[in-house]
Amino acid sequence: MGIFDDVVLNAKNAAQNVGKMAGQLVDMSKLRISLSEINGEIGRRFTELGQFVYEAKKTGVVDDAILAEKLAGIDDLYAQTAQISEQLDVLQNRSTCPVCGKKVAQDAAFCSACGAKLVREEPTPAEENEPCCCCEEAPKAEEKPEEEKPGE
Repeated sequence: MGIFDDVVLNAKNAAQNVGKMAGQLVDMSKLRISLSEINGEIGRRFTELGQFVYEAKKTGVVDDAILAEKLAGIDDLYAQTAQISEQLDVLQNRSTCPVCGKKVAQDAAFCSACGAKLVREEPTPAEENEPCCCCEEAPKAEEKPEEEKPGE
C-alpha cells in the first residue's frame, strides 16, 4: 500500500500545482483584458480631447477647467495601466529595466535589451540581523581587528 499512497499523494500535489497555474493564467488573462479596455478608453478620450481642442481653437474660447478635467481623466487611466502592468509583471516574474524600460526576468543580472546592469535591492539592516534558517541565530557582524599604531 505504500507505493499506492505515494502515487496518490504525488497526483494530488500535481493537481494542486496545475490548479495554481491555471488560476494564474486566468488572473493574467483578466488583467490583460482590463489593460486592453483601458487602452481603448484612453484612445477614445484622446479623440474627444482632440475634438475639444479643435472646437476651442475654432471658436477662440477655451474652458480651462474642462480641459484640465479631460487631462486628469487621461492621467488617471495611465495610472491604472501602470498598476495593471505591475500586477502582470509580478505574476510573470518580470521587472522593468530602469535604463530602457524593457521587461526582463526578475532574477536577471543584466538587461537583455540594452545590457545595463540591473541593481537588486539589498536587504535592509533589520533583515540582515534576522536569524538564519539553519541555526536560528542572528549572524554576527564581522569584527575588524584593531590596527596597530606605530610607536606602541
